[in-house]
This record gives sequence, C-alpha cells and structure tokens, in this order.
Amino acid sequence: MIKAPGKKEYYDPEHETMSREKLAQLQLERLQATVQRVYQSVPFYKNAFKGRGLEPGDIKSLDDIRKLPFTYKQDLRDNYPNGLFAVPMEKIVRLHASSGTTGKPSVVGYTKNDISNWADLIARCLVMAGGSENDVVQVAYGYGLFTGGLGVHYGVERLGASVVPISGGNTSRQLMLMQDFGTTMLACTPSYALFLAEEGIAAGIDFKKLPIRAGVFGAEPWSENMKKQIESKMDITALDIYGLSEVMGPGVSMECMAKQGSHIAEDYFIAEIINPDTGDVLPSGMQGELVITTIAKEGIPLLRYRTRDISTLHPEVCACGRTHVRMKRVSGRTDDMLIIRGVNVFPSQVESVLLEFGETEPHYLLVVDRKGDLDDLEIWVELSEKMFSDEVKHLEALESKIRHKLLSVLNINVKIKFVEPRTIPRSEGKAKRVMDRRELQS
Repeated sequence: MIKAPGKKEYYDPEHETMSREKLAQLQLERLQATVQRVYQSVPFYKNAFKGRGLEPGDIKSLDDIRKLPFTYKQDLRDNYPNGLFAVPMEKIVRLHASSGTTGKPSVVGYTKNDISNWADLIARCLVMAGGSENDVVQVAYGYGLFTGGLGVHYGVERLGASVVPISGGNTSRQLMLMQDFGTTMLACTPSYALFLAEEGIAAGIDFKKLPIRAGVFGAEPWSENMKKQIESKMDITALDIYGLSEVMGPGVSMECMAKQGSHIAEDYFIAEIINPDTGDVLPSGMQGELVITTIAKEGIPLLRYRTRDISTLHPEVCACGRTHVRMKRVSGRTDDMLIIRGVNVFPSQVESVLLEFGETEPHYLLVVDRKGDLDDLEIWVELSEKMFSDEVKHLEALESKIRHKLLSVLNINVKIKFVEPRTIPRSEGKAKRVMDRRELQS
C-alpha cells in the first residue's frame, strides 16, 4: 500500500514564506496593537505597565518587547477565572483550562475569530506533515477542557480532511478503527503513540500494510531516539507539534518534513529565549526558557508568557522554504527539571540514553529519594521479553553500560533497576516519568 503525502506544499504561502523584513513589520504592527488593547482592557497589565513607568507608545520597535513585563502561569490563577480576558464574556465562544493538579486551573477564552485562526494554524501544521483534504486523521488527544483534542479537530476540518474524533484511551478500539477507517495520520502524545504501536504489534497488526503514514505528536517532551522508535514500530514519519493552553493550544509551532526544528507561527506569536534565572534575552542558538507573546489573540492576549519549556531558536530559512523561526524540540521544563546533588537532570536525557542501546523497552521511571542529606536517583528500566529471560551476566553488563553512559551525560552516578516487561504504568495522556519521594518524606 502506497503511503504518499498530499500534494499541498504550503497552507498559507503568503505568510509562511514571507520575507524576514515584511514579517518583522507585521509583527511590530500587531505587537503595538496588542499592547494598546491590553493596556486599555486588562487592569492587570495596566497596573504592570504603570509599575514600570511604561506606556503603550513606548513600544516603537520589536526590541522594545524587552521593556514589557513577563506573564506567569500564576498570574492566570490569581486572576481566575477571567480577570485577564481582554473582551467581555459575551464575546467569548469557548473556554479551555489547563490540567493543573493543584489549586485553580489556568483558564483561557476564545472569541469566534480566535477559534477560526486556531483552525487555520492547525491546518497549516497538518500540511507541514504532508497532509491534505484526502487524509483521515485520528485524533487521540483528549477532548474537553484540554486544548489538544478540539484544537486539532477543528484544524482537520478546516483543511477539509476527515477527522476521527476518538479522543484518548480505549486502545483496542483505537487500533480497530485505525484499520477499519483507513487512518492516514495520527495525532496524540508521543508516549501514547508508542503504546499504541506496541499494543498493535502484540495483537499481530502489521503497520506496514496500513495506510497510516504520519504522526503529529506533542503535549510532552520527547527525545529523538523515542521518535525513531515510533517511526520504526509504526512505519510512519513522526513530527513534533508544540503548543500550550495558555497561549492557544497545539499549533504554536510545527515540525516540517525537513525535520530541522519546528516552525513557530511568527505572524501570530513572537518568541524569545531567556535565561530562566535572570530573565535576560539570549542570542539565537543558545538554550534557555521559551517566552511567547501573542500578537493576534483577542480573548486573552498574553505578553511575554513564561512557558517554562527549554528550547533554542534558529532563524535561518529552512530547506522547506518557510521563513519562520524554528525551535528545537523541547528538551524539558524548568519546573520538571530535577536537581540532584546540584546537577540539573531532565527525563528526556535519560530517555535518549536508554533508547540509544536498544536493549530495553522505551519505558522508564526516575525515582528520587533522599538518603540522609543527599539526594539519590534510581532509574527503573523495563526490560524487553528477550532480555528479561537472558543470563544474569548479560544483564549485569547492560546495567554497567547504561550506568556509565548516564554518568557521562548527567555527570552524576545513578542506580539502575531492571523491572519486568509491562510493569511500568502506561499513560493514555502525558507520560509520568518521575516519582519524587523527597516530597513524601519532608
């Protein structure tokens, strides 16, 4: 069965291939309009401006964005539910909220125009993945207050493709419909895509014989090695989609077929990379925290939103012809980062090492304990069926290889604990990678 992509090269060529000069002018105009609007309509921002001795007219260039205050997730919670909205509630046609586990969620509101723009951006993303109106897109992101399911859903319909709105979970049904409906594209978290692949193979499904050819995966950090695992098991092209509820949802950026990073929709967002400790803006190519300013959002425009996501920006024109800046796949979050004996550790670093060896399953758990005054990191690694039945000396050799490789990557010694196949819990949404027992003991 031929797995050929659609023929559409760009969804919105005027904006996707706009010269950097024209794009900068468009960004400045939209930034100035946004700043003026939030100053007049959102008391939170007006007070923040006054506290800095700042007025909307002070934003005369794109560089002046650095004069603007940062916005934090806590600001949305402090102004719960709609204190940061820039339009009255009668103009809001939809509400979404983050999946926070404690306290009040972060609520975002969308006008009719916001929903339409969001659909266009998702359609743009699908075309980057080779999508067209001929595709059948299975949306296995969660529907509801989470932005993933409905966000991608509307974009599929805007493109004119067929949407399978199955949401997350019910894996056996997912696999059945994937075969029966002729799914050509899958949209879900990468960890769930890997789970689907494993369950499908265990059920005797040969993905090479299915029409599915591409996956649009996001909502959690994932490594290049995990991408290769998914591509190999499902025989598809796996691409990264990025977004966050507070800014819009999925579609803030999307990886194209050149696979050199994800293009940020710069006609809708201005991206910066900052030092997360000092707030200073870092030059292109340096790793830091991604900060996003919305410049075309009506319901809840946000200025310099601290995403907590770790990435880098690359402004060079891509081989695909798109001129929008590319962001490297998120390697972790500043609030997910573990500090073990003074060393910063991201789960994605561990994942990359484990998948590099190819002798374990791509399922793991970082277990952090405190022994006396020292933090202790143990990594539970799930063995494959083949390795689980192997000789002890082979397992000891594998454990030694993994431990030494992690030492060179993380610069700390860690313990490795092999566990039986299929004992680490699978997730139908975002994968849980860390068990921090320090909090339980404190």
